[in-house]
Amino acid sequence: MNPERIQKYLDEAINWAVSFAPKLLMALAVLIIGMYVVKKLSVVISKGLSKSNFDQEIAEFLGSMMEVVMKFAVILAAASFLGFEVTALLGLIAAIGFAVGMALQGFLGNFASGLTILFLKPYRIGDWVNLSDKFGKVKSIQIFNTILETPNDKTLVIPNGQVTDNIITNFSTKGNIRLELKVSMPYAESFPKVKQVIEGALAKSQYVLPSPEAYIGIEEFDSHSITVAVRPYINPDDYWEATFEVNGKIKEAFSKNEIKAAYSEGVELGPIGV
Repeated sequence: MNPERIQKYLDEAINWAVSFAPKLLMALAVLIIGMYVVKKLSVVISKGLSKSNFDQEIAEFLGSMMEVVMKFAVILAAASFLGFEVTALLGLIAAIGFAVGMALQGFLGNFASGLTILFLKPYRIGDWVNLSDKFGKVKSIQIFNTILETPNDKTLVIPNGQVTDNIITNFSTKGNIRLELKVSMPYAESFPKVKQVIEGALAKSQYVLPSPEAYIGIEEFDSHSITVAVRPYINPDDYWEATFEVNGKIKEAFSKNEIKAAYSEGVELGPIGV
């Protein structure tokens, strides 16, 4: 290639870099400083909304929406320093948004479902619910998802579209939930005696509520034993503590009253291979 032409291209590249570098630096400065300001403003706005008359769910929703809008404004401002026409950029974004929206209708459905949950309030933050066959405590209601915390400290992110498309069970509206425990008893044992022993064990638990009364009944007849359903009521926040304590109390009561365990016989034990 001609050295003069190469030099010409280098000069043009240098001139372009010299003229573009200040714009790029300004855009980066606007982006970095703007995002920092948005982060601080989001905290202030969230605190202000939480102290207002808005419900906690709506306050969180509005806070997240305002944060998204402010970040979008910062990005547009940074783009304008690079020489982009904001109006043309908005038109392009609108067109892209429409195309993406058609492709991602599920996200729009989750957004609409989020609005439905916020305004119809089938549950609130802090409620114990069963959503899409998942049981837990509502930690957050976001634009697209509902965050649950299960009794065994797992965090579940459930799309709002799945929530509104299924049955919603809210245990906190009545202030209690019912444990669903199972106990096996031999066929030869007296059920009235076993029921009385279980009732005594439930009475000794600090977590079982005296009202409503617990349900105790025969659930099914297995090949080797009878399955007894034990359904005491507890406060939702005591789920695991109550489960462990009630099981322990029933085991202790069975031992003291000499109620035999039901299990199959003839199990062979052998060595474990390498």
